[in-house]
Amino acid sequence: MSWTDERVELLKKMWGEGQSASQIAKELGGVTRNAVIGKVHRLGLSNRTQGTAVPPAAPAKEKAEAPKPAAKEKVLEDAAPAEAAPEPRPDPAPIARKQIVPAGQPLPPQPSANEISPEALASVREIEKKAKKISLMELTERTCKWPIGDPATDDFYFCGLPVKQGKPYCEAHVGVAFQPMSSRRDRRR
Repeated sequence: MSWTDERVELLKKMWGEGQSASQIAKELGGVTRNAVIGKVHRLGLSNRTQGTAVPPAAPAKEKAEAPKPAAKEKVLEDAAPAEAAPEPRPDPAPIARKQIVPAGQPLPPQPSANEISPEALASVREIEKKAKKISLMELTERTCKWPIGDPATDDFYFCGLPVKQGKPYCEAHVGVAFQPMSSRRDRRR
């Protein structure tokens, strides 16, 4: 199924009328509800402009201004003094959101690569000079599985040195891959 101009126009029309993604999928035929939702998102139709709108609730101000019977007011005056209205709570701190990178766009630099200690990097560089440079098919449970280089090039290989017991990497790569909890916690601040 392809999205022809006619099908897209029908989707826009039905979405604007307030029909559900399931109803639209059924009407179009040959597409799933999720395909309709995806197309709506890509077209930027997420906010419905027409259709069945929920009537807005009556403003609180109008409700407060409604006349009260005089008898109730008299009873309230005779009762204990009214408590002061509670102070409004301050707005919660905004939540830090991760940046969403659109598909096909390069990822921003990752902080973990920049925060490896210089000593660990020097150790890794020395170890990588001694690496056995093995291919994916040569990996075993006893060989370091640390990838080195760009997988899209012929220069790509795995370290291949003996692993540290219980880990998938050699001692130098374990030092880079498994950082202590305290340093990771400090990085988030």
